Amino acid sequence: MPKKTRLSSRQHSGRLRPHEHTSYGLLALLVLLVGFFLAGLTVSSVAFASPPPQSDSVSLTGTMPGPPPATAATITSPQNQQQFQSTPITVTGNCPPGTVVEVFKNNIFAGSTICSSSGSYSVKIDLLYGNNTLTVNDYNANNQAGPSSKAVDVVYNAQPPVSALISNINFTSTQLLLETNAVYRGAFPGQEITVPINILGGVAPFAIDVNWGDNTTQVLPASANTIINATHTYKRPGTYDISILGSDSQQRVGFLQVAAIINGQPAALTGSTSSPSHTNELIVLWPLYACAATLVVSFWLGENREKHVLEHALRPTPTLGANPHVSH
Repeated sequence: MPKKTRLSSRQHSGRLRPHEHTSYGLLALLVLLVGFFLAGLTVSSVAFASPPPQSDSVSLTGTMPGPPPATAATITSPQNQQQFQSTPITVTGNCPPGTVVEVFKNNIFAGSTICSSSGSYSVKIDLLYGNNTLTVNDYNANNQAGPSSKAVDVVYNAQPPVSALISNINFTSTQLLLETNAVYRGAFPGQEITVPINILGGVAPFAIDVNWGDNTTQVLPASANTIINATHTYKRPGTYDISILGSDSQQRVGFLQVAAIINGQPAALTGSTSSPSHTNELIVLWPLYACAATLVVSFWLGENREKHVLEHALRPTPTLGANPHVSH
């Protein structure tokens, strides 16, 4: 008779191979550190964020104006009834320090400058043919005017090529005059400012030479009586006197001086406020963090379950003969 073949399974050693692939302790530490970091960002953003207004309240932001200058600027030079044969002339006087001093001729803006820390000013202005009534006003940072100065009358004796002297602007006169509504400009370094220059009188074409007060000059041509815009960008904060000199085809000249105020750069924010970009980043990072943490926990639970199943499957099963309580 053929010999029966007997199959027998090889008994497993019951030993588990050492874990070599994943360090769950290190992963757990990294997940906790990232969680603390995100929590810190969230707390700081919420703490420093501006609270929303209540339903019965109104939020307002702005600059509260202070009182206007109480002391009037004065004119110490030129003297009353002083006569001149040429322009521009220099107007000097006393003023409250830090204010903007504006000079007017016959109620027409003639120039501006900044009052020095010693309480004095000096500005060059053009004169009109004939009589010129000069006054000055000082203005604070909110453009509030102080009292007007006492008027000083001066005379410009140059004869225009017309039949009589004039004491006000005459658009048919050949006198070249420059005007601007830019009493002063306030900007930050790196921001462009514009000074509109209105050319009155004279004979076209014109050349306008602008000295920006920072060793930078600019020449602008004009083919007719019009308004041209001079633009410039200052690199450093400070106060600058912009000198504008115009000339026409007949070699007549006009002069204008205005003040430019360039403020210091705004302080950089250092995380004291919550910006929309930071909020968007937190909205994206928290779900990603939750997914990463869930994956780590899932893999850890899965591996532990697998180890438990293997240990249970490899545990030796007692044979029937080995049980002393079983009778034959």
